[in-house]
Amino acid sequence: MRLRTIAIVLACLPWAATAAPSWQNISAESGRRIELDRSTMKREGNNVEAQSRVTLDRDLVDSRTGSSYRIIEAVTRYDCSTRSARTIKRTYKPNEKESLREEDVPGVELPVRSGTLDDRVLREVCRPPKENQAELVEKANEAASKLKQANEAMLKQEMVKAPKSGMVKTADAKPAAATPSAAPAAETPSAPIPSIRPNLKAAMENAAPAAPGPASAAPSAPEKPAATPPKSINVPVGTTQTVRNSAPSPRPAPRPVLREAAAPAPEKIKLPKGHWEYEGEHGPEHWAKLDPRYRLCGSGTRQSPIDIRDGSKVDQEVIRFDYRPSGFRIVDNGHSVSVGVNDNSFSLTGKTYTLEDIHFHSPAEMLVDGQRFDMAIHLVHRAKDGSLAVVDVMLERGTEHPELQLLWNYMPMEKHKPQQPPGVLFNPSRLLPDYRNYYSFMGSLTTPPCTEGVLWLVMKKPMQVSDEQIRMFRRLYQHNARPVQPVGDRLIKDGR
Repeated sequence: MRLRTIAIVLACLPWAATAAPSWQNISAESGRRIELDRSTMKREGNNVEAQSRVTLDRDLVDSRTGSSYRIIEAVTRYDCSTRSARTIKRTYKPNEKESLREEDVPGVELPVRSGTLDDRVLREVCRPPKENQAELVEKANEAASKLKQANEAMLKQEMVKAPKSGMVKTADAKPAAATPSAAPAAETPSAPIPSIRPNLKAAMENAAPAAPGPASAAPSAPEKPAATPPKSINVPVGTTQTVRNSAPSPRPAPRPVLREAAAPAPEKIKLPKGHWEYEGEHGPEHWAKLDPRYRLCGSGTRQSPIDIRDGSKVDQEVIRFDYRPSGFRIVDNGHSVSVGVNDNSFSLTGKTYTLEDIHFHSPAEMLVDGQRFDMAIHLVHRAKDGSLAVVDVMLERGTEHPELQLLWNYMPMEKHKPQQPPGVLFNPSRLLPDYRNYYSFMGSLTTPPCTEGVLWLVMKKPMQVSDEQIRMFRRLYQHNARPVQPVGDRLIKDGR
């Protein structure tokens, strides 16, 4: 019997190991479908690890294997408190059953941008876990019991504090001896201000008419001395008179309600026309509506940044950089840290481009095969005919970068107030990697007005910067990267 049980268990193990994940669709967009396997979710406080996948409508060619794939599965760890994510593993699959290749992603935790794939998955995995019906009923009953106990305690407390009713009935008091000329006077004892709560019992007794009868029917009792002689009331002989205090019970004067003076509504800051940001109502999804000059941000067909993948392998011309040490001007312009230098340029395809601006993004805006780097440097150049070219250098965590540290040493402490340190030279060539093979494609500026026709030269080899250097920039700009834009039918050249 024991051997039979073991055999049954062993027969079931392969089935358990190959059980298919239960994918649940969470978003369907043009060209792709986003799904989540809830059975893989592991929750530890505010951190949730989950497996998700993107199913594409058409096959893509994997640059590493040369084979095609349509499904990308990813294991990602989400931090619900900081809205950040870190991809741990990625799998490329041509179909549901086969796997093309797997890769461990040595990425870092990055903030999740609104509207992205990770944002849709994060919203799902960070929902509070649902409680079952029995737990909900038990909690509801417990809350109702506590509420009942609190009400009973409050009622007892109010009954102890409630004062006696202010209504007086002379028949209940001890009367004086009746005389032909006067009836017993109603006694008005001094009492505290009566409660405003209605005394129903006293009201019912006072509403009932007194039964007539001879004066001798009332029991005699010694007269209680009054502090003040009561006013005489003429009552016919042989009757008993019930006297009520006809004056209404005094009500306590209403306490003045003290209200704080309403604070004046804060004056809404009027932003200049065309003001843009990286999130909120002035974020990237609204740039095209902020100013007619920004229309390409929404309607352009060759926008940047993109996910660089599936490039055509070609022998590209060497970029001839003519970078040299020079004085510099550094400013926090409200969108990034910008550096200006003089007399620096590069030449390519018979055209010379002059370096106009160096600025930084966190994280890097361009993706390479789906991988995003910690930061990026954009070196923006312009030729005499007005055409633009941007050299993009990726930055990853590692050792400290000396030339970057020189800029950070003179980082402005206030926005829009440039610093131009006298006698200090900055060498832009030290921002470039020693291996200068690159990707190239035509795109746009990644900030409004999103001008197209920009030549992008993306260095393949990243430069290293220290963790402290990244943190210093992120104190100013935690996230200043535009979301990835569609590649469309653009040609991407991959230098070999």
